[in-house]
Amino acid sequence: MLGWLKWWARLEVRGLEVVPAGGPVLVVSNHDSWLDPLALIETMMWKDRPLRFLAKDTLWKSRFLAAILDRAGQIPIRRGAGDDGALSAAVTALEHGEAVAIFPEGTISRGEELRARRGVSRLVRACPGVPVILAAVEGGNMVKKFPRRPRVIVEFFLPRGGQPRPDESLQELADRLIAEIRGKVPPAGG
Repeated sequence: MLGWLKWWARLEVRGLEVVPAGGPVLVVSNHDSWLDPLALIETMMWKDRPLRFLAKDTLWKSRFLAAILDRAGQIPIRRGAGDDGALSAAVTALEHGEAVAIFPEGTISRGEELRARRGVSRLVRACPGVPVILAAVEGGNMVKKFPRRPRVIVEFFLPRGGQPRPDESLQELADRLIAEIRGKVPPAGG
C-alpha cells in the first residue's frame, strides 16, 4: 500500500522486534507531522500487522479521504470531547486482537511541548494486560523541505518505566508515556 514511502522518506525502522507478531497491542507515539501516521502504518506492514489509529474526526469531512480511512479501518475521534464511542471502538479492536495506535498529545505538536491527554490512559485501563509499545517518529516534519526527501526514523521500544500500573493516575500514566517518547524525540515543527 505505502511501499513508495519506504523509498521516498528514506524510512528507517528500529526496534520492530518488540512489537508482538499477533494479538492485541497498543502503539503510543508522538505526532510532529502528517507523515507520522503513514510512517507507522508502513512499518507495521513489515510485521504484517494492520494498524488502526484514533484519528481526528474532521478528516472524515472529505468523502474521498473518509472512504480511504474507513477502508483502512481507522477510528474517528472527537478531540477534547472525551469521545467514549471512539474509545469503545478502539477497545473492541483490541479485544479482537488488533493493533491500535494513539497520539497522546491529541494533535500535531508543531514544535511545541503539548500536555498528554488522558484518552491514552483510559484506553489502557479499559484493556488491562494489552501490551503498550512506544514509538518515537523522527524526521517527518522535514517533509516541508520538499522536494528534498526527508529521512524518517521510527523507533519502537518498551516503556522504561514498565507496562502501565494500576496505582498510576490517568494523568500520571499519560505524562509518563509521552515523556519517555519525548526523551527520544523532542517536539519538532510540523
